[in-house]
Amino acid sequence: MNDFTVWWAIAGVAFSAIVTRCVLPLLGPRLRLSASVESSLQFAPACALAAIIVPDLLFEHGALNLSALNPRLLAGIASVLIYLITRSTLTTILGGMIVFWLTRSYI
Repeated sequence: MNDFTVWWAIAGVAFSAIVTRCVLPLLGPRLRLSASVESSLQFAPACALAAIIVPDLLFEHGALNLSALNPRLLAGIASVLIYLITRSTLTTILGGMIVFWLTRSYI
C-alpha cells in the first residue's frame, strides 16, 4: 500500500466522520422523527455503554469466563448491587473497584 492510498483512506474516514456527526445538527428542526424512534433513541447511550462493558466482564483472554473466579464479573455484579442499594455513582465506582482489587488479589 502506498502513501497515496493511505492518505485517501484517512481523508475518506475523516469525511464520513464529519458527515455522520453533522447531519442531525444541520437538519435539526427540518428533520422530524416519529415518536417511536425518538422514544427508542433515549436508550441508545445505555445500549452503547452495555456493548462496551459487558464483553469486558464476561470474556477473559478471548474466552468466555462465567466462573466465580472471574474478578471482573464479580466486581460488575457487586457494582450493580451497590448501585441498586445506594443509587450513588461514586459509591458504585468505589465499591466495584474495591471488590475488583480484592478478588484479583486473592483469587
